This record gives sequence, C-alpha cells and structure tokens, in this order.
Amino acid sequence: MPVTRPHPETTMAEVPRTVGEALRWAARQVRAPQPRLAAEVLLAHVLGLSRASLLAHPERALTEAEAAAFARLVARSAQGEPLFYLIGEREFYGMPFKVTPAVLIPRPETEHLVDAALEWARSRAYRHYGPLCFADIGTGSGCIAVALAVYLPNSHGCATDLSEEALAVARENAARHGVSHRLTFLQGDLCTPLPEPVDLLVANLPYVARTEWEALDPAIQNYEPTLALDGGANGLEVIRRFLAQAPRVLRPMGAVFLEIGAGQGAAVTALARAAFPRAVVRLLQDAAGLDRIVAITH
Repeated sequence: MPVTRPHPETTMAEVPRTVGEALRWAARQVRAPQPRLAAEVLLAHVLGLSRASLLAHPERALTEAEAAAFARLVARSAQGEPLFYLIGEREFYGMPFKVTPAVLIPRPETEHLVDAALEWARSRAYRHYGPLCFADIGTGSGCIAVALAVYLPNSHGCATDLSEEALAVARENAARHGVSHRLTFLQGDLCTPLPEPVDLLVANLPYVARTEWEALDPAIQNYEPTLALDGGANGLEVIRRFLAQAPRVLRPMGAVFLEIGAGQGAAVTALARAAFPRAVVRLLQDAAGLDRIVAITH
C-alpha cells in the first residue's frame, strides 16, 4: 500500500500568481527526473490547458483556487508521489489511461509486449483463422487489454487481476476507449478465472525480487502497489505459477507473450521451454537492447 506522508506546509500565498513565475517556483519544489517538465504538467492539469497553451501565456494570472490546487499538488510531488498519480492519467500506446495507486503506472517498455502480440495476431489473421480470443493476465490498469482490443477490432478478450480496485480502474479505461463490449474483467489468481481456452495469452506480472526491493526508486517503493511488483524471493514466483497454468488455457497453435525483468531472460526461457516443450521460445529485446519479452509460439 502507498505510504501516507504529511504534506509540507505549502500555502497558496507562497505560490507566485502568474504562470511563468509559478512554474519557476514549482520547478524548485517538485521531486521528479525533469522538474520543470513536471511543474508544467501539473499546472496544465490544474488549469485544464495543454502544455502548449500554458507556455504560450506565461503572464496569465492564477486565481486563488488555482494557486491553492497547484500548491497542494506541488507539495505532494515534493514528498515523492509520482507525477502520473497526481494527475490521474498516463499515456500508453498513444492513448490516455486512468491510473490510481491501485494500479502500476504503465511503462514505455510494456509497449513492446503489445507490439509483439499485435504482430503475431495480425500474421495469424492472414492464415484465415476465426476471431481472436485473448487474455491479459494481471491486467492492472487494463492498458494492455484495451490496446489489444482497440488495435484488433475483430477480437474479444478477458482480463484478470487479484485486485478488485485495479479491475475497477481497468473497466473505466475500457469504457473510455469504447471496447467494454469486447472485454470481460474477472477477479482471481492468474489464469484460473478464465472461462475457456484462448488463442493468445499476454502478461506483465510481478517480477521484482525481494533482494532488489531496496534498490527501487523510492517513488515506486512507497507509492506503487506491492501486489503488482513483488515477484517473491527471486522474482520468478508468479511467473513460474503462470507458466504452469498457461498450457491448460491455451488453444492449439496459440501464443504467449510475457514481460520479464532485464536479467531474467535465461531463467524464464528455461521455464517456458519446460512448460511448452514443442513450442518456439524466443527472447525479445526492448529499445535499450535489454531482454524484455519471452515469446512462446507454435
């Protein structure tokens, strides 16, 4: 669970009353890799403007209510709360997704998982199979399931998660992008809630080892859900259970795409080959050249 911290005593009286001055002030307060950018995103969110519109009018005066709202967000950022929880939204695969502390913030690396799954699904379509049925295991915000449903308009799918709070966020995101009628959200452990076998399994499961926990960014440790991160003693406990279940819920000629930690390629590949001895198991890299996806295809 996120750690609740007292907010510093930042008041609206301390916030400069023009956009330009407020941004300079906030950039000295926020805790973020790019403080000025974070300040711009927060103030644009408070004012309901795009960043371009915000920056085009640095002389614009803030009302008392706007200054107070901005001060509250800056104070929370100064304590380390992630930017995307503060604004309640994160872009993934070119689409905005609601995020709350009940779900992991979508990462750019996970877009490679969607890329790989879409490439496989589209090649399958050329072989004249019927409509695709997929499942997103451990869906969190629903970003993977929603992206697949949007870009595979003839598909339908299920998305599972242990957390009902996460599933509520995922359902909102599915509705936002017009794919609720093609997605079924199910509470339960990994593949066990699936009502029938599927053609495609995708999963971004917890894979942080307990020995790596202290090395995580404090913003991740203190604010993102442990349930979505903790992979057990060696980071492979949840992945191992998923791969044990996967053969029972995958249709013949189906495929599995699984996101992994950068140092887990050899171990997860071995687990995948043991679970699917007749399949082709490949390691796919992310934009940084790190092992990121284990692909299991027939």
